[in-house]
Amino acid sequence: MKKFDISVLSVAPLRQGETMKQGIDTAVLLAKAVDKMGYNRIWFAEHHNHDAYASAATVSIVQHILANTKNIRVGSGGVMLPNHSPLVVAEQFGTLETLYPNRVDLALGRAPGTDQKTADVIRRSNHNGVFFFEREVQDILRFVGEESVQGEVRAYPGVGTNVPVFVLGSSTGSAKIAAKLGLPYAFGAQFTPRAMAETITIYRENFQPSAYLQEPYVIACINVIAADSMEEATFISASHLQVYIDIYTNNLSQLIPPTKNFLESLSQVELEILHQRLGYTIMGDAETIRRDLIEFQQTYQVDEIIVISNIYESKKEIHSYEILKQVVDELFE
Repeated sequence: MKKFDISVLSVAPLRQGETMKQGIDTAVLLAKAVDKMGYNRIWFAEHHNHDAYASAATVSIVQHILANTKNIRVGSGGVMLPNHSPLVVAEQFGTLETLYPNRVDLALGRAPGTDQKTADVIRRSNHNGVFFFEREVQDILRFVGEESVQGEVRAYPGVGTNVPVFVLGSSTGSAKIAAKLGLPYAFGAQFTPRAMAETITIYRENFQPSAYLQEPYVIACINVIAADSMEEATFISASHLQVYIDIYTNNLSQLIPPTKNFLESLSQVELEILHQRLGYTIMGDAETIRRDLIEFQQTYQVDEIIVISNIYESKKEIHSYEILKQVVDELFE
């Protein structure tokens, strides 16, 4: 089985009744914990107009987490590029790389990260960025690249920082762009599991070696809920499952406490949402996590797994990551 790195994805979720400040503070606690555990990186996703998430200003969250951790890489997972000027993004992440050398990641996506009305406000009704994603990724690569590739307009700080750039996606289109540009590709299997096999195959088959990467590099994002027993894992997973139901019923709310017999309380429509969207969810005790991780990796042979775990109690969320890290470490002893 191919060895893989293990990392963390967060949206800085708010637990029911939390303020934005409390949500950010909880994200810092998680980042500090996984830093000490030896996780490879922690990324924060860009979402707008949701009181359930504190990660809208992704670059600000990344800077705050960098300031409160020591070794772990910290980055966007991702910056939704059509919402932003490539020059400004390069300046922001060039500044972070200058302040925190060799610890900053810049993962770029082309989705809006919000609803259509909010996207109109962010972009002032200019949605052309969606169609120019590939070109704008290339712009950022140039802005953070060496002096020899610069044009008349430059990013300061940015030039020469060589911030690592990743392409995010959940479709074959994004995979083709990552392959063409010779960049690492992160696939969002946590909510689009069915397209994963085809998408990463297309990425690998079309990959063109570049100055950034000589061989394809695949990151898969999956859901993991770990606990000391299967019963406990099933119980605490209710909060995570409710998040996905809320997303696909357009009823997003803050993270709620888990309830007993959660699955039995769901409608057929809600159960179908979970069935379709949570194909790559690993849940259980350490032995179950180990078995399912091995099965996943034997199937997909990814280079890195990045995990999201929406668990209501912060201590139990951190413990879930402890169990996962121990399982992965033991796999490759």
